[in-house]
Amino acid sequence: MINEAEKEQQLKEISQKIIKVQVMGAIGPILLGLALYAIFAANGDAFHPLLNNMDVVYSMLITGAAIMLWEFIVFIGLVKKRASLEKDN
Repeated sequence: MINEAEKEQQLKEISQKIIKVQVMGAIGPILLGLALYAIFAANGDAFHPLLNNMDVVYSMLITGAAIMLWEFIVFIGLVKKRASLEKDN
């Protein structure tokens, strides 16, 4: 059994990790959004020339989705760990 101070410290560390994961994972939705814009809205006339190259756009789509999946998996694990610590209180 861990004492109350250790629980509070672990909860604080988990909250910090959650924030870090969310900050690092923010690039995923940005890449995904830009790729979807280039595929469905730009019609070959995007605001940046790279968004007119479909190889780059599909790479952005896959990379953005992978980052979002990674963020989701890590986030769920941290939330479960935090919930189990809070449940023990």
